[in-house]
Amino acid sequence: MKVTDYFDNAEGETLVSFEVLPPLKGGTMKSIFDVLDPLMEFKPPFVDVTYHREEYIYTENADGSYEKSAIRKRPGTVGICAAIMHRYGVDAVPHLICGGFSKEDTENALIDLNFLNINNVLALRGDARKFDDKFVPESNGHHFAEDLVRQIDAMNQGTYLDSNIEDGAATDFCIGVAGYPEKHFECPSIDTDLLYTKAKVDAGAAYIVTQMFFDNEKYFQYVDACRAAGITVPIVPGLKPLTRAYQLQSIPRRFYINMPEDLVKEALKLKTSKALRELGIEWCANQSRELRERGAPCLHYYTMGDAKTIRKVIEKAF
Repeated sequence: MKVTDYFDNAEGETLVSFEVLPPLKGGTMKSIFDVLDPLMEFKPPFVDVTYHREEYIYTENADGSYEKSAIRKRPGTVGICAAIMHRYGVDAVPHLICGGFSKEDTENALIDLNFLNINNVLALRGDARKFDDKFVPESNGHHFAEDLVRQIDAMNQGTYLDSNIEDGAATDFCIGVAGYPEKHFECPSIDTDLLYTKAKVDAGAAYIVTQMFFDNEKYFQYVDACRAAGITVPIVPGLKPLTRAYQLQSIPRRFYINMPEDLVKEALKLKTSKALRELGIEWCANQSRELRERGAPCLHYYTMGDAKTIRKVIEKAF
């Protein structure tokens, strides 16, 4: 079932969904099941599975020179999606990224997903490789998420890269994309960011999931700005509770978002990690309650492997 069908059938009820990280190479599905098992009672209609592009590592040779090689530290997204659907009977949404994929790689991944009856995807440009100062696409790959959306939408029309394919089977992917209530850090302004977002929707995206935020007004303002720009698709707020003191610096630095002054002031007063975690849970639960009351279609929680904290948030909010 498509993600947007769940929204349409919810009859005004706010749904709950989760995002999980693939285990590091050498890990097992147990790490995924340990996160999702305690959360399934909240009846998520879908679960997102992230994808991480390759990283370069440098190995020193005996002569003192260095050899550069690429490694994918968290492979297995497609297989993880299939395992989640088999175990829980919910839809899985794999993240597809531009980085590290040629157009041919993308098409082959989509064919595999289609064979597995996985018909929801989140299309992202993805981050730059570690230590790269800017995003570098794969050779014959996509530079922008909009282009990736267009390729997926073309397959939904039965159009493949090989022009010799006649009467190609049309896929039926529901395409989600990312949105940035505080704008993408590479965009010079929120208005420019909205232009890119609208281009992704015009290319075939059916819904938006936002970057995490800690100030609900940022989300409400973003929704209003999207509507004014002619973007009418559902906009799902992405949420993550604050759990560690160092995140007061690391989250703004990594995700280019602001922490509300009230949250920061309260956090700085606390003396223990337990107290800070409780503050983060209460703050996120309050966010969740307000978002529900104001009609958000779904609350999408970034679990980061921490089911216990997410569970407490939902219990307080619902």
